[in-house]
Amino acid sequence: MSAAEILAADAYGLTADRLIATTAALATLAGVVAGILAMVRPAGSLKPGIALATGLAGTITGILVVALADGGPGTGNGIVGGWAAIVFGLSSATLGALALLRRRRGFLDGGVDHVGADVRGRSS
Repeated sequence: MSAAEILAADAYGLTADRLIATTAALATLAGVVAGILAMVRPAGSLKPGIALATGLAGTITGILVVALADGGPGTGNGIVGGWAAIVFGLSSATLGALALLRRRRGFLDGGVDHVGADVRGRSS
């Protein structure tokens, strides 16, 4: 096997770095979906916590992948997946945090639930 064939295998194959970055990106994308569902249906569920946890874990993993990458896109270091994990992770964590705030304090509704009753004890 020549050196060109080895380099071509790394450029198109699934390396360990690419696998880690892709897994982090897909996990954080699932966290974004959980965060969106938590914002749409704020009834008590684990979705805000899942979105927040996957977002933070994926962001940290993405930052490590990008920081430790030796080259740019196409080098097999997973840099594209790392950046995707960072973007999706920040989105997921933000949606999860907003859903938690909304559920616990009526943050996005100004303290009023959907029926019109004030969740903080004041009358409308």
